[in-house]
Amino acid sequence: MSERFHITTPPVAGRVSLGGDEARHLARVMRAKIGDEVVLFDGRGQAWPAWVVAIGRGEVVLEAGEPLAPCPGRGSSLTLAVALPKGERQKWLVEKLTELGVDTLVPLSTERGVAEATPAAIERMKRGVIEAAKQCGRNTLMAIGNPATVAEVVASQSAAAVGLVADPAGGPFDEGAWRTAQEVIGLIGPEGGFTAAELSHAAAAGWPPVALGFHVLRVETAAVALASRLSG
Repeated sequence: MSERFHITTPPVAGRVSLGGDEARHLARVMRAKIGDEVVLFDGRGQAWPAWVVAIGRGEVVLEAGEPLAPCPGRGSSLTLAVALPKGERQKWLVEKLTELGVDTLVPLSTERGVAEATPAAIERMKRGVIEAAKQCGRNTLMAIGNPATVAEVVASQSAAAVGLVADPAGGPFDEGAWRTAQEVIGLIGPEGGFTAAELSHAAAAGWPPVALGFHVLRVETAAVALASRLSG
């Protein structure tokens, strides 16, 4: 058994107690037995091999080994502020951005947006991040930021950050110019596009519009295209 399970606190005296969904998954779905080996990860970069030592009602107790070697990282921070698509496309977006190593996904509130980042939607996305991280072997969880407008995202950038706007009418994308930055923030608008006012906020901050291909991309396609170019 090589399944991965998320824990919120590191092992204490070499022991971990799983509860809730993770315990149900291990005990009922995976039908774990005493002695089965799994991997535990804390979402902050650490992971441990662990062995099942007790299975109770709603709880699985494991004995953890020495921490595993950390996975190599990109060395820079990548935030994507995305106008959320509807329905299952949100789940796909979260899954792929987690796989590609995006550090933070900010639900972008835009004038032409079609989906609202409600508290329930935020919680679904956070659960989706955990599931995607378990599947792809990532030990750090992609953060889901608070909903923000273009103006708020631009205003909150750090001094070390550089930004760009995905825009079919923008200039060519030069990966090399962005991969050397300590922090990159990418804006991806709704399928109706950013308004002139929204684009003006980015332009005032010096964030250039860049084209990601020859055609107009759907929101989640643009997000994946940008993430793959910046995380490779």
